Order: sequence, then C-alpha cells, then structure tokens
Amino acid sequence: MPGLGMRRGSGSRMPAPAAVRPCRHGCRRVLPVPEAGRAAGLRRRAPASAGHHPVGRPAARGRPDGAGPAADRVVRGADRLSAGPGGNRSDMSSDLFSKGTRQRPRLLRAVENGPGRLPLAAPLDALGRLRLLDPAVGPLRAAVRKLPLSSPARDVLHGRWLGHPLHPALVQLPMGAWMSAGLLDLLPGTRRAARVLVGVGVLTALPAAATGATDWARLHQPQLRTGLVHGLATSAALGLYTASLVARLRGRECKGRLLGFGGLTAAGAGAMIGGHLAYRQAAGANKAQPVPCLVGPGWHRVGKVDAFPVGQSASASLGEVELLVHREHSGAVRVLANRCSHESGPLSEGTVADGCVTCPWHGSTFRLSDGWNVGGPATAPQPGFETRVGDDGVLEVRLRQS
Repeated sequence: MPGLGMRRGSGSRMPAPAAVRPCRHGCRRVLPVPEAGRAAGLRRRAPASAGHHPVGRPAARGRPDGAGPAADRVVRGADRLSAGPGGNRSDMSSDLFSKGTRQRPRLLRAVENGPGRLPLAAPLDALGRLRLLDPAVGPLRAAVRKLPLSSPARDVLHGRWLGHPLHPALVQLPMGAWMSAGLLDLLPGTRRAARVLVGVGVLTALPAAATGATDWARLHQPQLRTGLVHGLATSAALGLYTASLVARLRGRECKGRLLGFGGLTAAGAGAMIGGHLAYRQAAGANKAQPVPCLVGPGWHRVGKVDAFPVGQSASASLGEVELLVHREHSGAVRVLANRCSHESGPLSEGTVADGCVTCPWHGSTFRLSDGWNVGGPATAPQPGFETRVGDDGVLEVRLRQS
C-alpha cells in the first residue's frame, strides 16, 4: 500500500511521505514520516517480514494516492507538530521565540523586564522607619526652627510667593553645573571650564541647602528621617566638590577630578533620596489638590446652620471631603477644606484670629474668606466654598472656582 511505504505485490519500499516542520532557527526543513510520527508520539512499527500481510481497510474514496488511516495519522501528527500545540503555526513560532528569549543573557533579560524588579523602593521606604535617626533629627530640627529669620524671609525660602517649594528649582543649578563639570573632566583641554563649573556648583548649593533645610524642619517624623539622609548625602557631595575645587586651584587636577566624581556620586544618591521624599512621601506636595475632583458641581447640603456654634470652628463632612465651618457673629458662614494643603493638618482644631485660621501642626495660616495662604510653610491656598442658607435653615455650599 503506497500510504504505508510498501508497494503492493513486492517487498521493496517506496519513499516515505514527507512532513514539513520549522526548526528552531525559523526555517522549514523536510522530515520523513517515521521521524515526524515519532515526534507526534506514535509508536514505530516493527519491520514487516517476508510474505503477504493484511493492509487494513481500502483507501478512502476520492484519494488519488490511496493512503490509509495509519498514514493519515502520521501526516496529521506531522501537521500538528508543524502547527504547534494549539493547532496554529504562529503558536509554534511564538513558542520557539519564547524559548530563545529564555536563553538570552541574564543582563539582557533584566533590562527587558524593566526596573520594576530592582529592589530600590524597600530600602528607601525603610529610611522613614529608621528610628536610629531620631536622636539627631530632634536637635537639628529645633536648631533650624530657632534660626533668626522673620516670617517673610521664611516664606521666601519656602516658596510661598512661587506657589510651590523653591528648593526643587534651586537644586537644578548645582546639579547641572556638577554634571557638566564631570563631562568636561573626560575631555581634553577643558580644565578651566570644569574648574569654573565646579565653583558655580559649590556657590549655588548653599541657597539650595538653605531652602531645603527650611522645608525639612516642617515635616512629619518619617519624612524628617528620610530628609536627614538626603541632607547628609548632599552635604557629602558639597564637601567633596569643595575639596575638588581646592585641589584644582592648587594644580592637582587628577585629585580634583577624582574628588569631583566622588561628589557627583554622592549628589546622585542624594537626588534619588530626595525624589523619594518628594514623590513617595509627598513632602512639599499640595495635599488639598484632590478636593476639586471629589466635590461635584452645584450646591450641596451640609446641615442645619444652627448646629454650628457661633464664633468657633467646627468640622463637617461633604462626601469624602472634610470641611471647616466657621460661623461668625455677623451671621456669615465661612467654609474651607478642613485638611491643610501643607501636611493635611486639621484646620478645625486651629486658632482663628483676624479672619484667618492657623494650622495646629506647622503654623500655616489661611484666610477664611477665600482660603488664601497668608503665611507659610504652605505654598498652596486652601480650597474655599461659597455658602448660602436655605429657607429651611440648611447650610448649602458650592466649591469656589479659582
């Protein structure tokens, strides 16, 4: 029977049917049926002995080659092999690609997987829980708060006039100068330019450190711990670059370059910790920013106006937003978002004087009439609400559009 590799009436064998199978390189090569059958999981038959043997059922009608069921099974097995486990040829190529991916170098696979698996977040988070830093945090914070600076001067350092902290903007100057100096140190004939850039970085690092220390002294304890490590790293960078500048001025260029690269490494580590402090621990971010997203448009009922004491601050709730409600003796009702924009302090527990409320946590002062921040360390105003009292004596509020 031709389909089984035997010619009817003779003991000679015919060429076995061929099956197409892609190799691991993506090309396609021809395999004989027995090999394809073994790859498909079929058992190989023992060689036929001399004489006549039954050949099974007759060939199916409409098959010009007269192939039998056994050959069909072999060919179908070869087709399944070439098509892959799911019956699709693209699945086979994808499996081969995946196998090739697993055989790639470990460094290349780490780059392809991305930095999400790098163990950096856990050590940085651990800085905020490092209680060993508390003995140094307390005296340093007290020393910064006792500096002879007026309130306007502190507001300038906080960046209240800018609308956000000033420190992140000032650190671009020394970091940019030092990174440029490090690049010039790798090029010939740039000693003078690198020396100038190192000096510019040292000078501009001083006001950046002053603004950072002022902001740091008005943070929570976990942020204070992380900020202390950030300050130590940047202080080390400043010291190394100062020594590098001195060495360069004395003509010791090689030593100056080595100290500069050490300072750049410390500055990079400090910048990474500072980014963690700002974005992971939200130091300096506007904590009241989500309020407009949580309060819908239009008027909202808060409660009976008589339920709020006159001349005192009280708290109320508007959905997920806490409100500060201050009912004045004149009958006017002032409503602000209760959580301070600086570090989420409860304004309803603060003091009210001269039409302003002072946060009990860090001393930020906001005007009750419109929520404007008249005193730092808060750099963003407080969301305010328009008020009205209905005929049924219920206080209604509407978010004031800025």
